[in-house]
Amino acid sequence: MKSLRLGKNTSETEVLNISTQGIWLLANEREYFLPYKDFPWFKEAKVSDINDVELLHDNHLYWPALDIDLELECLENPESYPLIYK
Repeated sequence: MKSLRLGKNTSETEVLNISTQGIWLLANEREYFLPYKDFPWFKEAKVSDINDVELLHDNHLYWPALDIDLELECLENPESYPLIYK
């Protein structure tokens, strides 16, 4: 017989803080800071759009309203993923 109660979802994603410098994000129980100088797409975004983030496949962040996709790997090792913004 299966248990009716589900276990804790450890792959949740949450925006912890939005500051004048960037965004603090929690994903897979790890905190990340996304500074606007490296992620300028978030600087002028609405708070509700920033808060609407999904974690797909335990490694892919997606903001539907902003059409932004980021892999957690690029946040963990940014030197390996240079961003180009025009």
